[in-house]
Amino acid sequence: MLTGDPQKETEMNIRRRSFLLGTGGIAMTAGLSACGNSSQPGGTTSDGRPELTYMYRGGEDERAAYNIAIKAFEEANDCSVKVIVTDADQYTTKLQAAITGNQVPDVFYLEQGSVMAFATNHVVRDITAEVEASGVDLDNVWAYGVNSYRFDGERVGQGAMYGMPKDIGPFSFGYNRTMFEAAGIPLPDPEKPYTMDEFRAVAKQLTTDTNGDGELDQWGTGLNVTWNLQAFVWSNGGDWVDEAKTTVTVDKPEFVEALQTFADIQNVDKSTPSIAEAQTLDTYQRWMKGEIGFFPVGPWDVSTYTKLDFDWDLIPYPVMGTGETATWVGSLGIAVAQSTDHPDLAAKLAVYLSTNEEAQRQLWKAGVQVPNLIDMATNEFATSEGMPENKAEFLNIIQETGRALPAATTWSGEWYDEFWVGIQPVLDGKKSAADYCKEVQPRMQEKLDAANQQAEQNR
Repeated sequence: MLTGDPQKETEMNIRRRSFLLGTGGIAMTAGLSACGNSSQPGGTTSDGRPELTYMYRGGEDERAAYNIAIKAFEEANDCSVKVIVTDADQYTTKLQAAITGNQVPDVFYLEQGSVMAFATNHVVRDITAEVEASGVDLDNVWAYGVNSYRFDGERVGQGAMYGMPKDIGPFSFGYNRTMFEAAGIPLPDPEKPYTMDEFRAVAKQLTTDTNGDGELDQWGTGLNVTWNLQAFVWSNGGDWVDEAKTTVTVDKPEFVEALQTFADIQNVDKSTPSIAEAQTLDTYQRWMKGEIGFFPVGPWDVSTYTKLDFDWDLIPYPVMGTGETATWVGSLGIAVAQSTDHPDLAAKLAVYLSTNEEAQRQLWKAGVQVPNLIDMATNEFATSEGMPENKAEFLNIIQETGRALPAATTWSGEWYDEFWVGIQPVLDGKKSAADYCKEVQPRMQEKLDAANQQAEQNR
């Protein structure tokens, strides 16, 4: 979303992305304390029952669902769970403080990008044995979620389990159905994506002055570059880094073309609110008011978006050079602290919140995530009533078209963050994508080299 202040917007998005990827201070300072000797906030209750602390972040709907699930866990296991809940923007800071102060919660959210550092520095436990002993059918849990928290000492995605998936987050593409119908434009095909030319043409049709006052008050798109450029780049055959994650590739022609196309949608087509227009109201707020035609939608948005005054649904992202749609899929994990006084019980809580049937049902019905259980997701979730109607698009991203964000499995994400710091002149049409990518590639490469060197030193 746009704030009207480019520098502030860049900083906000890096903070949000750092939370998703774990690329902030936590990953870099995880080794500050010998966590095996850390004191714990939990322990036992006054009546002698074991007590766990569980730290997570979430909105009201998620909190309500978790309250029900945790109460059931307490009753079934004769224990107490002390909940520490924060807003998303506060979570990383508070977890960092807990780690630095040797007060690591027994169970807590673990970002994908922190797995390598947290496991290497013994902040989180290997819970492979406990997961296997639990009897949970991992074949019925999305493989992407399970593998996101595996680490074999060198590579994330294989080896021991250092967490269970809290969720899988397919980043989908939404459209305002009511706006399409009012404009007399045929609805998008829920299965066949627009070509980029088709998408740009429709976005321009939707961009209009609806009240005749001489100023635009409706736009085709409101896409934020830090969360949507990935779909353009990947569909065009480009990427931020090579497969080995050793060479930054943002200066390649496929990447440059995708970035320039993204910028042209605002500067040439005028289909996205300008910075000046966003100073009045940012694009997220305009989407919520029904003034934006296309906007991204994640499962975590559903509880909020179902309250909107217009109909909306999901479609695949438009395609570029490869002819294949693409987007990213994220995840949060639930990890167990190395320092917990109750390792078996803590691991049991992590497995329960990740895979218990009723707990998962409470969470998807709250409109905050896709079920982790494959059979539940492909049956009762996929066929449930209510928006989005095309829930199959969420599942298609998980199974087919989604991929991890570029820094999800590197030691730190500073190299990736560097790309966004100076991006604004490209979005304003003051610098070409080719010039910018040529300038930023060496700075990104230097930081990627440093991240890889640090990973090697910690093996």
